[in-house]
Amino acid sequence: MPKPSHSRAVAMAASAVLLCSLLAACTDDGSSGGGDLSAQKLDWKDCPAPSPAEGDGGSPSPLPHGGTWQCATMKAPLDWNKPKGDTIGLALIRAKSSGAENRRIGSLIFNFGGPGGSGVATLPSFGQDYATLRTRYDLVSFDPRGVGRSAPVECEDDQQLDAYFQQDATPDDARERTDYVDNTKEFNAACEKNSEKVLPHVRTTDAARDMDLMRQVLGDDKLHYFGISYGTELGGVYAHLFPKKVGRAVFDAVVDPTQDAEQSSLGQAKGFQLALDNFAKDCTSKTTDCPVGDTAQDVKDRIAKLLKDLDRKPISGIFPRRLTETAATNGIAQALYSKDFWQYLTEGLVQAYQGDGRILLALSDSLNGRNENGEYSNLAAANVAINCADDKARYNPAFVQRKLPEFRSASPLFGDFLAWSMVSCTDWAVPGAANHPDVSAPGAAPILVVGNTGDPATPYEGAKNMVDSLGPGVGVELTYKGQGHGSYDSKNKCVQAAVNGYLLNGKVPKAGTVCS
Repeated sequence: MPKPSHSRAVAMAASAVLLCSLLAACTDDGSSGGGDLSAQKLDWKDCPAPSPAEGDGGSPSPLPHGGTWQCATMKAPLDWNKPKGDTIGLALIRAKSSGAENRRIGSLIFNFGGPGGSGVATLPSFGQDYATLRTRYDLVSFDPRGVGRSAPVECEDDQQLDAYFQQDATPDDARERTDYVDNTKEFNAACEKNSEKVLPHVRTTDAARDMDLMRQVLGDDKLHYFGISYGTELGGVYAHLFPKKVGRAVFDAVVDPTQDAEQSSLGQAKGFQLALDNFAKDCTSKTTDCPVGDTAQDVKDRIAKLLKDLDRKPISGIFPRRLTETAATNGIAQALYSKDFWQYLTEGLVQAYQGDGRILLALSDSLNGRNENGEYSNLAAANVAINCADDKARYNPAFVQRKLPEFRSASPLFGDFLAWSMVSCTDWAVPGAANHPDVSAPGAAPILVVGNTGDPATPYEGAKNMVDSLGPGVGVELTYKGQGHGSYDSKNKCVQAAVNGYLLNGKVPKAGTVCS
């Protein structure tokens, strides 16, 4: 069972579609001969509706203040060690700059995280949020290799995934542990069977090289970049590989580059527990009664009892599926990605206590990339494939059992779930690259690194570790005292002024600036 992804924007975009219903084209999979790919010309056209792998939905909505989204496909080497060999197509999307041509800086490339999130599907959902940046940049995003329309990793089909995500991901006895590990192996074997050609080539280092090719094809001397969540890891790896090509860059919701897979999972356990604590305190501090508990501890105790009850007997969900303990845990985690979703968590818990699991199951579906028609994007498949190609560690059930006390201490609610997620790469077909990414970037231009003190998925401490790892004179830390995964999209004026000031005017904020 993959752990929650590093992707607030993707999570929110998916949830908004699914919850609304409850509360109110093709892929270039390879061709021969790379040639000089930096000289290729992109054929920009009106964007089609997102593919099933990207999450479906309608064509991108019109841009604020006029203009249309345009899409193109960029060819890149399948294997960067053989740059003139077989190629794959990488799906791109852009909104041309809305300002005067003589004030245009270049392209601003976004990665919204995951790994596994479709930038082509996500960027249009947040077009209004980046309207100010569009005055001086073409806004550009892409489906990284293995994702969406870009040679997507394919594993199990929709029916198999329904069963996979309903399984007991917090096994309590030997039989449940065997079932869980067997299901993980079956999922991973399906990935190898259906995507053997691409699995060795979806590492973050491959995506970073794709971005440098993208920079050249877009006609920019420097890469101007906005990385969110896992996008900060991708940006850090890019800065390490191409320090002299870094332009104005922002890392928001920062993945800790010093942690291995175990430390990252433990950090997420602590982060989601902190977010749950903050949710419980917020609910019970309001003037009106909190409908899910009398005190913050009561809220958490009732949630724990709900999960224990669901482990024994699931309740009705979205017909014909039922709400299991695993799905409820997933749904709660999804709602903690943003304070904007706390109201849905409250409503979902109230319903669940009454035997109705629809809202929590819808939240779980959105975290897993499932739409209301029962179709899955390839978010989960790509997430596992990229993480397993990146992370060297391979953990077994005995290791997880030894670590359970530490994970439970970090989070009584999420500890077991995130500890067992560490077996996701069991028997993976491709060896992992490293224990953690190398992001040292001596000589790179300043990179603005934004950390949120209440971030559940990428805990705040990661921002300082990213700054230290980038090296002297590169990382510039900005702190946001807020809630949710990420800072810029919180609409905090202080954060947005600092980010906009750097990206638009080159004004680097003072290191250690704090926004609240």
